Amino acid sequence: MQLSLHTDYALRILMALAASEEQLSVDWIARRYGISRNHLAKVAQGLQSEGLIQTYRGRGGGMRLARPPSDINVGDVVRRFESLDSFVSCMGGGPGCAINGVCGLRPALAGALRAFLDHLDEYSLADLVSERWPMLRRLAPEGISARAQ
Repeated sequence: MQLSLHTDYALRILMALAASEEQLSVDWIARRYGISRNHLAKVAQGLQSEGLIQTYRGRGGGMRLARPPSDINVGDVVRRFESLDSFVSCMGGGPGCAINGVCGLRPALAGALRAFLDHLDEYSLADLVSERWPMLRRLAPEGISARAQ
């Protein structure tokens, strides 16, 4: 299984915000991860609409977590950003498999997906950034005070 870039970037934004414990800009995060600013901005909008981050416009604007990292469940984030009901076409009621309903693939994959999500449910965002300072040194080798620029 491969997560979409949208989910990957959502998790990266959340981890950067959790590690920093401060407000960060989309530009800053995009530069640090070396990813598209425009795509990251779209993901940030999704995070805001899901109530996971708060955003601030204007000079000195940026984003910050809407709640403590320990209250953000990784499995929940993945469920919100992935289209899991169509993991394979027969799971989403999609058209066209000649053996749909008579093979064991659908229940096998549904069980695997459930196990995957159950495992992610054991982790909070705080767990993903338990090594906060090494993460910050990787993201901001020039120093902590330059983070929000």
